[in-house]
Amino acid sequence: MIDHVRDLASVQEATDRLLSAAAKLDNADVTQPSRLPGWSRGHVLAHLARNADALVNVLEGRPMYASAEARDADIERDAPRPLAEQLADVRASGERFQEAGAAPADWSRTVELRNGVTDTASRVPFRRWVEVELHHVDLGVGYELEDLPAEFTEREIGFLADRFAGHPDVPPTRLTDGTRAWRTGRDADAPEVTVRGPRADLLGWLAGRRDGSALTVEGGPLPALPPL
Repeated sequence: MIDHVRDLASVQEATDRLLSAAAKLDNADVTQPSRLPGWSRGHVLAHLARNADALVNVLEGRPMYASAEARDADIERDAPRPLAEQLADVRASGERFQEAGAAPADWSRTVELRNGVTDTASRVPFRRWVEVELHHVDLGVGYELEDLPAEFTEREIGFLADRFAGHPDVPPTRLTDGTRAWRTGRDADAPEVTVRGPRADLLGWLAGRRDGSALTVEGGPLPALPPL
């Protein structure tokens, strides 16, 4: 069962870790490339701030973003700001998200995210946790997939496995770290492919952060995953 209160606390802890790490940068560092193609560290920080506000919109029943174009324009506008402004924005927007999450609400209700995607309100804090943790890694400041909280890694593998489940272009696939297994891809009585490896590498491949070369594959080539 999803515990949104616990997830909100995890979001706060992850945000604090990210802010502490980013505070060691300087203005020049913020302009340097992140690990996301075409984005500087400033783009990543700007996106994190605007995403927090977008998820407040979701929780309060408004469209997540005015439009895809407005989302992209806001990130481009905010990316060049000095470090102090970036950190203040991430902190303040994170506080607004926590305030929205603390408001009395029906957490079983369905909410709408981007591109017509829907989910239960109780899963929104976990979605924010995903944004903060993975983009902390994307900053390239020494926080790696191996450093992610174990609970987060296990849940995000399951979340992404569910996301690709039933996808016609992904063969029936079993994922395992040797102790836990997940299923994804097209529906079938048995998997065609088994992908084995450490959880950090499984998550990195599923989330598009690693190419999967560290994984062991049986039954065929490593499946090509569609974009997230």
